[in-house]
Amino acid sequence: MTIKDNSQLFPLAKQQVNMRSVLAVMNAAEQLRDASSELIPSLLRECKKIDWIYNPLEYAWAPHAEWIRRFSGNGATTLLVGMNPGHGMGNTGVPFGCPEQVRDLLEITDLEVHQPNPLHPKRPVLGLKCPKPEISGRRIWSSLAQRYGSAHLISQTIYIVNHCPLWMFNQSGKNITPDKLTGPATQCLGSICDDHLLAVVDAMSIKRVIGIGRYAQRQVDALFKNLELGWVPHPSPASPFANRNGGADWRQAFEMVLEH
Repeated sequence: MTIKDNSQLFPLAKQQVNMRSVLAVMNAAEQLRDASSELIPSLLRECKKIDWIYNPLEYAWAPHAEWIRRFSGNGATTLLVGMNPGHGMGNTGVPFGCPEQVRDLLEITDLEVHQPNPLHPKRPVLGLKCPKPEISGRRIWSSLAQRYGSAHLISQTIYIVNHCPLWMFNQSGKNITPDKLTGPATQCLGSICDDHLLAVVDAMSIKRVIGIGRYAQRQVDALFKNLELGWVPHPSPASPFANRNGGADWRQAFEMVLEH
């Protein structure tokens, strides 16, 4: 990818953007996109619990690339790491990308999102205009906005990625998480996901990595020995803790991790 004139992408009034970081993160995402897509047939063949796999880095590449262009070069030294896409990134291409937060806070709009092929009848992709919120993404982004302010100000401190780029479910449409994967292709997927995470940390000179949920925490702990590490419970509405007191307890836990 070549960007000849970054003045149109990054207003000079905001700050100097680290274009080297942006291009390195973009390149890492492209490699992850292509390598994970190549593994999908093998994963479906070997993993009996999974019947459908979407790769948002393929069909929602335009908003994902915009996320990288606008927010990966602004100086963040803390990386939040999620598990894999859900409804939010599955529609918007942005990690924890609750559609309302992507439109209103990140101001990523009017970019094309294609349809996965094949398309599960119970898992339609509506793109950036999707009206359904993702509670996990809403909790994360609204908490970050409350603490830091605008999306640009957030990106001066925080950047977010998922360890695995694939959105997976069974025949009935139930989400299947990466820890349920089996077979040799799973090992290959884990390796390319680790390589991507290492590349992002290196490109952005990340100092602190925070796993969101136990799965992400395990991946982070295994990869990074010389960085400051942290963990916060996953904000999913499936988690009793995340729902306690209307989500207030989770928000407090998240705030405490960010303050550490």
